Amino acid sequence: MLQSVMVRGEVSNCKYHPSGHIYFTLKDANAAIACVMFSADRKGLRFRMEGGQQVVVSGRVDVYERDGKYQIYVRQIELDGAGVLYEKYERLKQELEERGMFAAQYKRPIPKYIKTLGVVTASTGAAVQDIINIASRRNPYVQIILYPAVVQGETAAASIVNGIRAMERMGVDLIIVGRGGGSIEDLWAFNEEPVAQAIFDCSIPIISAVGHETDTTIADFVADLRAPTPSAAAELAVYDVALLKDRLSEYSYTLQHMCRRVIERYRQELEHYGVRIRYLSPLNTVRMKRTQALSLEEHLQNAMERRLNDYRHRLALYVEQMKGLSPLDKLNQGYAYVSDHTGKTLTSVAQTAVGELVTVHVKDGTLDAQVRDISPETVLDANGK
Repeated sequence: MLQSVMVRGEVSNCKYHPSGHIYFTLKDANAAIACVMFSADRKGLRFRMEGGQQVVVSGRVDVYERDGKYQIYVRQIELDGAGVLYEKYERLKQELEERGMFAAQYKRPIPKYIKTLGVVTASTGAAVQDIINIASRRNPYVQIILYPAVVQGETAAASIVNGIRAMERMGVDLIIVGRGGGSIEDLWAFNEEPVAQAIFDCSIPIISAVGHETDTTIADFVADLRAPTPSAAAELAVYDVALLKDRLSEYSYTLQHMCRRVIERYRQELEHYGVRIRYLSPLNTVRMKRTQALSLEEHLQNAMERRLNDYRHRLALYVEQMKGLSPLDKLNQGYAYVSDHTGKTLTSVAQTAVGELVTVHVKDGTLDAQVRDISPETVLDANGK
């Protein structure tokens, strides 16, 4: 009977020998027994042994002759209770990771502003109350839809899967899947493969909020975002409307300030263009041309006045000169001149003959006369001859 026994207990004084053997003590509240696992039997050991683990060892009981004590020669070791679940958890975690279900490229972004929030959790308990209170405080306009799922026990995994699918069919903006804290057995539904697969397949972003901050489940790795607690999940899911209002007020002030600056700039440009339009308008061009014409007319008149004054002055000089040369002026002084019947002025006696008619011009008229006698006068040259 001692060749094949199974003993449950707590591991203590565990030592890995350089040869590959493992030496440890298996104890409970009442007794303890030494154990050894030879290196040849370690192939089936799927975890590293540490003190405090609850295990079930299989092997044979025999006497160690040197010390004369009984010990167990172990052929197989399995974790007991929570340890078994932890081993199962690690195997599933490794399998899902190899399948790519934890990969970042499959994570959907969490929407910043949502209208409907789906919550898959127990209808009673602190978790749902925390989510409702925090979400309502941050944004009372967000509609919260609760799917009262079973989160512990044999039917929990199927209930959580149904809740996720129901929320997806309703088309909510975001889903929170979670529950309050507990032991690994209490949280085990969130380590089940169907729950992980439902979270991965869901087209709506999911926040996982299972247990306390130190609790980590398979659902946390598959979900698009992990929240340490349900309260933290509500804060991550619902944007604070008061902060949004403050930001919108700031944006409004900034926008009004920028609009005023833009309007003022455009007003200045408009005034500038108005000045240019008035300057370049046909009416203004006509007005400017008219002003230029008036200026040219005035300039021309002034130039003509100057030219006329100059000509008047020159004419006056010519008149004075002509007066000095004019026969009329001489006539006024008592002189006269004679012209023949054709009106040609006679300047020499050789130009007429005795008996011809001539005209004598005096100051106030003419005298018709006939030449009766011609008396040439002797003209002296420069030498007096």
